[in-house]
Amino acid sequence: MNARFEIPTPLQTVEMRLPDGALVVLRRHGNPEGPRLLMSHGNGFATDMYYPLWKQLLSDFDVVLFDLRNHGWNPVGDIRSHNIPQFSSDVEVVHREVERQFGEKPTVGVYHSTSALAVCLSECRGDGYAGLFLLDPPVCKPGRTYEELDAAAERSARLTLRREVSFESLDQFAELLGFAVTFQHVVDGVRELVAKTTLRPEGDNRYVLRCPREYEARVVEYLTVFAVLVDFTKMRCPVQVLGADPTIPYSYLPSFQLDAIMACNYDFVPEATHMLFVERPGYCADRVREFVAECGIATP
Repeated sequence: MNARFEIPTPLQTVEMRLPDGALVVLRRHGNPEGPRLLMSHGNGFATDMYYPLWKQLLSDFDVVLFDLRNHGWNPVGDIRSHNIPQFSSDVEVVHREVERQFGEKPTVGVYHSTSALAVCLSECRGDGYAGLFLLDPPVCKPGRTYEELDAAAERSARLTLRREVSFESLDQFAELLGFAVTFQHVVDGVRELVAKTTLRPEGDNRYVLRCPREYEARVVEYLTVFAVLVDFTKMRCPVQVLGADPTIPYSYLPSFQLDAIMACNYDFVPEATHMLFVERPGYCADRVREFVAECGIATP
């Protein structure tokens, strides 16, 4: 297997319990003396999968990672609590626990897709953050674009439920990703990284999805119900959205609607898709640095 990306051992690991008992594992990387980046991921993924992005921020930032419930490092729990409103509540609890465990300091949330939607819909609306850097959040208002999003979400949910659930090896999974439209433009080594971070061993010679396909499909199925609810005018901290290129055909799901641009700072990555963080990780990392500076936060 291509070992281009090897996830480093965290400086600290903390297991925390959410109010309903679900377990979330916090991992701390980088420079403890720097400002904090609190990072999470999109549906069916894992924050370690974003390593091509966050590895470039380790020298200057105190990088704290967490996976949404039933993803990544976390055990799989009850599917009934696997939904965007619950993720929104969880994000708030995680933020408070991170400050309790690692101390209070200026924190910028760096969230992609589902986790970005979750923090936008949380009751705190970004209160307590120095800023929110959102990678291609699924935000869409009623109209033609919303109808396209709804249709794409239905297709995606159906396809997700047809996914294989068991694989002979990490290499087999990585090879299959090479045929997926979603992973056609990623940098070298990412497909192998996805295999390592989204599969777990089961039995002697099999690997299964860390986030079961039924859980992933459940979020996609109801995505559009919540995509219409985001109101950037009510956010309580600076927000920067970095989206996929709106001029190219969507390879995953249409997301950020352009008529929302006036309510927040918006830009897009030319020729990038919803997977911009592993297609143009260096560019995305540079934009995170710029946003932190714009928030008035100095780095070491």
